[in-house]
Amino acid sequence: MRDNLSASSGVDAEERSELECLPYSVQHHDEGVCLLVKMGPHRILLDCGLKDSSLLLSTLTKSTRKGSLPQPADLVLISHAHPDHARGLLALHQSFPLLPVYASEVTSKLLPLNWPDQDPQDIPQFCHALPLRSPVELQDGLVVELFPAGHLPGAVAILLTYTTEQHSYKLLYTGDFFLSNSRLVEGLRLEELRGLDLSVLIIEGTYGTSRHPHRRNQENQLAERINRAIADNYSVLLPTPALGLGQELLMLLRSHHHFTGRDLDIWVDGTVATGCDAYLELLPHLPASVQNFARHQPLFWDERVRPRVRRLPPEHRATIGKSPCIVLTDSTADLGQYCQPDTRPWLILLPEKIDIKVHKKYLAPTTIDGYFLAQHSDGPGTTQLIHNLRPQHVVFVHGSPTYLADLTSLEELQNRYHVHSPSAGTLVELPIGDTFLQPAAPETNYEGELTELGTVITITLPDAITTDPRWRQFADTGLIEGHWQGEELVLRGLSQRDLLNQNSSDRYTSSDVECCGNCRHQRGQRCWNPASPLYHFKVTLEGYCPAFERLNDNQ
Repeated sequence: MRDNLSASSGVDAEERSELECLPYSVQHHDEGVCLLVKMGPHRILLDCGLKDSSLLLSTLTKSTRKGSLPQPADLVLISHAHPDHARGLLALHQSFPLLPVYASEVTSKLLPLNWPDQDPQDIPQFCHALPLRSPVELQDGLVVELFPAGHLPGAVAILLTYTTEQHSYKLLYTGDFFLSNSRLVEGLRLEELRGLDLSVLIIEGTYGTSRHPHRRNQENQLAERINRAIADNYSVLLPTPALGLGQELLMLLRSHHHFTGRDLDIWVDGTVATGCDAYLELLPHLPASVQNFARHQPLFWDERVRPRVRRLPPEHRATIGKSPCIVLTDSTADLGQYCQPDTRPWLILLPEKIDIKVHKKYLAPTTIDGYFLAQHSDGPGTTQLIHNLRPQHVVFVHGSPTYLADLTSLEELQNRYHVHSPSAGTLVELPIGDTFLQPAAPETNYEGELTELGTVITITLPDAITTDPRWRQFADTGLIEGHWQGEELVLRGLSQRDLLNQNSSDRYTSSDVECCGNCRHQRGQRCWNPASPLYHFKVTLEGYCPAFERLNDNQ
């Protein structure tokens, strides 16, 4: 395998390293995540989210000159049950039925949801459950320990310890992690991981260096957006993946003050409903607050307590929406099934970072908008975890190349750790305690000029900035907005969705409503009133705060 792959570190190729990492894929969503880690003689496959396992098999074929196809690893460890980390497992098991697969108990029970087209009875129970916070020696000198990682029930950070007569090496793979508590999952606890004396940290970088508002603020903004749409006689359509976000949204709708006790129907369709059933079977593993909620009323399916939560039969998809309701459905569903001609208008809310296909026009009037409800830690959370663990090597995976490059170029990381962001198929050698040549940080700063001409200010940047794939989205409409962040001016490109959202929101925001859309301090969908708790935050045009001042005092 080494003959076919190049090393990204500055170590002599002939020098043997006890620790190595070979990424088969480091992306999320389309490509999935799959990493091969070598610790001495042990080969461990971390996650298998490959859509097409032929990549794994072709690499093995190249490394084998004769004889039967070898196993791709000595064992497989799965961080959690999301498709981009686990969907390739069934094909892997069918090709190598003797290859042991391990995960947390909850993940082992959620894995079958990755293959909805197959009868659950036909899916073999190939995954072995490991306990949490308990070291288990899986092979001679190789110990694994799982720590809850937030993000999704059953998601874990995986600690591997390889011990020789001379040394002890520790490697932690975070999988997808979230430091904050969410509705159905407690966040990763930093205190459980401090003092590990890590050799290597393999960490996700989904959000790059982005900074997010507090989770509760995100939830409140989304709840207010939905509440305003329902008040304006819109139905709300929320397409989501089968596991995680859909159940979080359902708990938010059931427990937020905007909706508790409200005469409203919430319909759940497709694999999102199947995911809810799976959660109910795992109730003892959910947070104590959730278990306490379930003692007083059903967690999901409930026609007695308002708002009513019901499973949507397929034959009724075209009949709902005649009065305002909320529908949670699959991210892959044809949304035209719900937006029928004789229904009320629909607000389709799309989650950021999840690719969901929508049509420009449906049979019913529709408004399409986006929302943000983080399930991963942002940039400050990522660096906080790194600084608490203080590893020698940091390997970034799971994210767009540009976002991962943003993280690897952070000076606070470059000055303290050996930082890697390998592409798929690139072997990374991880020498411990040896001389290491830190690769040059990718160039992410662009020097330009600022010119003031009367009432016009021109900012000129070099055309090299257009080679970044993010430029196309930034320059989509040719319009930008700016705001001060401390002493820095932050510029953001306005997308087609931003412009459509402003125009469509105006269609059902009455001029006499006290909301951000009619407030004199709202510009570019941000609040500029220093007296407002939303000051400097992006706001929905239907939002409200006590510092509201009407746009036109004569109205």
